[in-house]
Amino acid sequence: MKQGYLIKYGELALKGKNRYIFENALAKHIRDAIKPFGEFEVVKEQGRIICEPLSDVDDEAVMNRIQMIFGIIGICPVYILEDNSMENIRNQAVAFLKQHYDQHDFTFKVEARRADKKYPLNSMEISRDIGGVLLNAFNQLSVDVHKPQVRVNVEIRNKSYIFSKQIQGLGGMPVGTNGKAMLMLSGGIDSPVAGYMVAKRGVHFDAVYYHSHPYTSERAKQKVIDLGKIVARYNGSFNLHVVPFTEIQLEIYEKCPHEQLTIIMRRYMMIIAERIAREKNCLALITGESIGQVASQTIQSLAATNDVCGMPVFRPLIGFDKQEIVDIAQGIKTFETSILPYEDCCTIFVAKHPVTKPNIKSIMRSETILVNIEEMLQRAIEQKEVIKIEPDL
Repeated sequence: MKQGYLIKYGELALKGKNRYIFENALAKHIRDAIKPFGEFEVVKEQGRIICEPLSDVDDEAVMNRIQMIFGIIGICPVYILEDNSMENIRNQAVAFLKQHYDQHDFTFKVEARRADKKYPLNSMEISRDIGGVLLNAFNQLSVDVHKPQVRVNVEIRNKSYIFSKQIQGLGGMPVGTNGKAMLMLSGGIDSPVAGYMVAKRGVHFDAVYYHSHPYTSERAKQKVIDLGKIVARYNGSFNLHVVPFTEIQLEIYEKCPHEQLTIIMRRYMMIIAERIAREKNCLALITGESIGQVASQTIQSLAATNDVCGMPVFRPLIGFDKQEIVDIAQGIKTFETSILPYEDCCTIFVAKHPVTKPNIKSIMRSETILVNIEEMLQRAIEQKEVIKIEPDL
């Protein structure tokens, strides 16, 4: 008898003729994710993916890693039976309860699933047969088909699988199956969460970070790199484009009305992000903006920044309040890094009284003063540093 993992997925099963594309992507993500833990055989099985260790592995570490893969709704530690005979399934069901439960005074229900329709017994007959065997083997057991304390699951396929526990997965879609985007990543709480949310829908991202040396320290830059490593647990490895932004910020600060600083700075950030995104074949930008959270995130301000973009801007947190965002950040382990006291370029040049309802025509008139801005934009893009971010596991 072997042990392994039966992996369930949700909305992938609703796909039509291209379902195999999503299943293949999910299987590949699983293989890549668990490769550091040992040798495995990963196969697709009619609505399931079976992961069978070929060597000794750390079960807890493997399941923790699989839990971070989008597209999975459940991970079940299973007994894998090469022999599909009912006699063997009966024996191994008894052995399963003996190994996994110290006491046997609980209520239970057997739930069988017969994927192999040529099997001589149907699902109900298998459930009844195994249930009777378990009652005879453990005299303290009792059946409760409505609210059992333990569900003994038996699935009969090319091989048979016995399990009773399911660890919840993240759901969503396999990363990369819905294209690529560019995340505007800062050292704050919101943008890492925004990246996580869009990755959950199958979008793989690269990221742009704006660094204003010497006004922002190397610690601020390292903080963003560290956040990237955490988010990469879910998104997979990606490129972080570190753009030198000091020259542009000083130009805006010196020549534009101070109440418009935040909006104008944000507009040029969007322009740079879009240009890099197009170079890298991205189809959209991702930001962590939420309506009304700060002055630059009123509807009028968002409209002013959108005005410079030719590609879609995804704002997955747009309707979230701060506590909802913090809750997700804590769940994905980015929160403690995000609150480290290293300021990024947005906080250094903030206006004392920023405009909350900017007029786009007025903003554009102010930008005409920035006569050398195009050269500065090109210089910033040419001088950007590209850092490969790998998952921090």
